[in-house]
Amino acid sequence: MNSPVPAAEYDVIVIGGGPAGENAAAYAIANSDRTAAIVERELVGGECSYWACIPSKALLRPGHLLAAARHMPGITADGLDVEAVLRRRDEFVHDHDDSSQVAWARDNRIDVVRGTGRLAGERLVEVDGRLLRAGHAVVVATGTGANIPDTPGLRDALPWTSRDATNLHEVPDRVLIVGGGVVASEAATWLAALGARVIVSVRGDALLGAVEPFARERVAEGLMAAGVDVRFGVAPVRVSRPDVADTGEGRIHGGPVTVELRDKTGTSVVEVDEIVVAAGRTPATADLGLAAVGLPDGYIEVDDRLGARGVPGDWLYAVGDVNHRVALTHMGKYQGRVCGDVIAARAEGRPIDGPRFAASADHAQVPQVVFTAPEVAAVGLSEEAARRAGYAVDTVELDIAVAGSSLARDDYAGHAKLVIDTATDTLLGATFVGPEVGEQLHAATIAIVGAVPLATLWHAVPAFPAVSEFWLRLLEARRG
Repeated sequence: MNSPVPAAEYDVIVIGGGPAGENAAAYAIANSDRTAAIVERELVGGECSYWACIPSKALLRPGHLLAAARHMPGITADGLDVEAVLRRRDEFVHDHDDSSQVAWARDNRIDVVRGTGRLAGERLVEVDGRLLRAGHAVVVATGTGANIPDTPGLRDALPWTSRDATNLHEVPDRVLIVGGGVVASEAATWLAALGARVIVSVRGDALLGAVEPFARERVAEGLMAAGVDVRFGVAPVRVSRPDVADTGEGRIHGGPVTVELRDKTGTSVVEVDEIVVAAGRTPATADLGLAAVGLPDGYIEVDDRLGARGVPGDWLYAVGDVNHRVALTHMGKYQGRVCGDVIAARAEGRPIDGPRFAASADHAQVPQVVFTAPEVAAVGLSEEAARRAGYAVDTVELDIAVAGSSLARDDYAGHAKLVIDTATDTLLGATFVGPEVGEQLHAATIAIVGAVPLATLWHAVPAFPAVSEFWLRLLEARRG
């Protein structure tokens, strides 16, 4: 009779090798002799590195530079070399070769276990029949996947998801994008810049519903100015693609797609070469074995130490998109750092009552940049969200029109808004819209996280002539 294969022992096991999981593993064993393993069924580096943040920004940047050049006298800019743009994108995603990420893990004493990880009990993870046991902690960092609505004919048409759009190998001539969030808005931006004729079907009445209204409006105006047909209050109700073909990621999936769209006035029909679905995400937990540890299917609810609620023993954690707090890579990495520090402290018997051991920024201090044209950069609460949360607020806003912006680009058009807690005279939120305003955001993030009084910000003198001089104009407007 064969003896059972003993479980491989690690101090920390992370299921999911994206940035959040990498950070959790690295911080949990840093400066110690603890051991860690990352279980990954696809590529170490995860969605961000190969199918989201990195390739999308590689596709967006050339279009932004071309637009800037066209607003600068003395520079001749004819257009984009699509093949060169795609080649540069491929360099950033390493042609989907994760050997450098695996080397990083090895250099940080983290084993990479290839396969699909499932929870098999307390501190137990099964990987394709192999059992791993964690001495201290298991961290779930499996992220999310694209949601495909149950629209008749849509799934059968093999629509593109964000993975296809960021890894496109050919540019469809006619594209319909379904959705009005960040993925839809950014994809419309780069597809239009690469020469596609783009229609965006938005179920609601605005793009980017969580940001300040002026930012949504300027993004919509920017897309329309680039030739994108943005349709609000419109949703697909039927899709047909007779000549569908599974041609591979980022390639046109067969013949033309016929889409019936419905709005409040009735229906219309469009024919496109490809349809991109950007209609939200679903947690990648369907095959995770959550029932084995007493959890329901779906997102994993966590406390501020990233511990899974409802699981006793302080051994199960969840970081990144899978815990449904904030679906942003940088916030997932932040959670990974907090989680790793908590695991390390508990393993060493140290107290965890300091601010370093609790995630707070992912409640109301979240920074985000939407890399459309113009860009949107926001951190903290919008005015609407602040009032809904019960704050007494004041706001100040103005166009970004300073020497630095005028020098940066002819016809520079931008706008900035601050949301101020009148009880403390500190910032609750900030939103900027305009060319490359993402580079202005960290100052606002520091002011919000640090609860810096506006009276103190008067002494943070912006360099001249830089775009950041608009901060001074905002403070002057508040003074009256």
